[in-house]
Amino acid sequence: MRNQIVTLIFVTNRLHINMRRDVFQAIADPVRRDIIELVSNGSLTVNDVAQQFEISRPAISKHIKILSECGIIDINQKGRERFCLIQPQNLLPAFLWIEQYKRLWEDKIDSFENYLTTLQSKNKQNE
Repeated sequence: MRNQIVTLIFVTNRLHINMRRDVFQAIADPVRRDIIELVSNGSLTVNDVAQQFEISRPAISKHIKILSECGIIDINQKGRERFCLIQPQNLLPAFLWIEQYKRLWEDKIDSFENYLTTLQSKNKQNE
């Protein structure tokens, strides 16, 4: 029984280590998106970031930890302060994925606009 427990703990810890967060997990939460926007304007301390929100400091720390695990924010310790620094290049996979759908929707909107223009032209001819 003891060996099974030790094995289970090892496997659980090993799985936790191997699970890497990705950029999509980072941007999935609106608070994290707001943190990304804040830090994109310049390096901020964790306390500076936390002051911008009406949620607890520990909750902000968890969001920052996730952003750090995703590689979107680097945390630099300077004395007693921890500074958040954006790593925008790590947002590129999400940008590229979203960009393909942006083009798709622009094509659909252009097609709809052409349809409406054609419809208006036909209505004017019938008047």
